[in-house]
Amino acid sequence: MAECIFCRIIAGQAPAKVYYRDEQAIAFQDIHPVAPVHLLIVPIKHIESLNAMTEEDKPLIGHLFWLARQLAAQQGIAQSGYRSIINTGPDSGQAVFHIHLHLIGGQRVRFPMG
Repeated sequence: MAECIFCRIIAGQAPAKVYYRDEQAIAFQDIHPVAPVHLLIVPIKHIESLNAMTEEDKPLIGHLFWLARQLAAQQGIAQSGYRSIINTGPDSGQAVFHIHLHLIGGQRVRFPMG
């Protein structure tokens, strides 16, 4: 996946401000943040979107949400609240076709979405 920017970040071939990394996932700052805290939590395994998941990916997706909880606490936004979003497909606004969870917080979010 040489053309995937997230795969390049994972491989150390593109810069990113990394907040967390383990054998399953990496978390880094979004380059166009919409809030004081806007991290992307990305699996190391390239999966295009939720629609491309397989049954074997279920624990991995759970791990992304577990990391969101941990990172929200680390960033000091767990008590005030945060948004966790996975966009799927072009109509959702998915711009990078490597599944990723947005962790957004540090200010009151706007409603309605969409």
